[in-house]
Amino acid sequence: MSSEIYDIGYRHYDGPRLGPGYATRALTLHSLRGIFGLGRTARSKIMPFLLAIIMLLPAVVSIAMMALLQQRGMAYSAFAVIMQPVIAIFLAAQAPTVVAPDLRYRVLPLYLSRPVAVVQYVSAKVIAMTAALFMLVALPLTLIYVGELLIDLPGPPQTKEYLGALTVALLLSVLLTAFGLALASLTPRRGLGVASVIAVYLLSLAAVPVIYGTLLSLNEDAAARWAWLLNPFWLLDAVQVWLFGSTPNSEGGYPPGPAPALITLALIAFAIGVLALRYRKAAAQ
Repeated sequence: MSSEIYDIGYRHYDGPRLGPGYATRALTLHSLRGIFGLGRTARSKIMPFLLAIIMLLPAVVSIAMMALLQQRGMAYSAFAVIMQPVIAIFLAAQAPTVVAPDLRYRVLPLYLSRPVAVVQYVSAKVIAMTAALFMLVALPLTLIYVGELLIDLPGPPQTKEYLGALTVALLLSVLLTAFGLALASLTPRRGLGVASVIAVYLLSLAAVPVIYGTLLSLNEDAAARWAWLLNPFWLLDAVQVWLFGSTPNSEGGYPPGPAPALITLALIAFAIGVLALRYRKAAAQ
């Protein structure tokens, strides 16, 4: 029995080694492109861009009101609360596309065989989804602000409220991303991931008015204000009220003090911890 050795042309790589930082940035950009369907089929682009257009419509209406009626339209601080169904649908539709394929096709070990650890992999996914959500909210807010400056309404521009809304939009994006990706990562099936994210949002949306009304009927006004914090959008609105003194977008207001901000940070840390544990388990399989 004889054997032969074939030269199949493999060569050692002698170029620069860009390291884990470059790999993490490349994974972040790849994930961000995937959220908006770039580099994928035309059908993948329909949902994210349609929702982005819907988010821009209130900005167009606000600018028209400023131009025609010489009065401000939608308040910056109220934008995220009013548009929360659209933001939640975007999160539910796109979060599974960030995490589900790698779990379903078991390619995570291929990523981790490169200089990318679990922490860097999770960070790339969180940054990409956060950036997508932030752009979804920040772009119409910025469009309204630019329109306000160009139309030159009576009085000073609402710069403080605009910057406050942007800050809260970033915090909201991190919170929604952390929970959205954590829920979507529990199943490799994209459809189940979409259903789980939207179900949790709808539960929080439906439960808040019921709990608030029940506590209010029992004359528990102080306790009723805490009910609004069960929904992430009103939770961040409470943070905005505390940080920037904006007008509450809920009936009866929120609990005073930094409690909503502390709850937000605790929830973000918890959700990212769950996401990291999920991927450590997946990487070990």
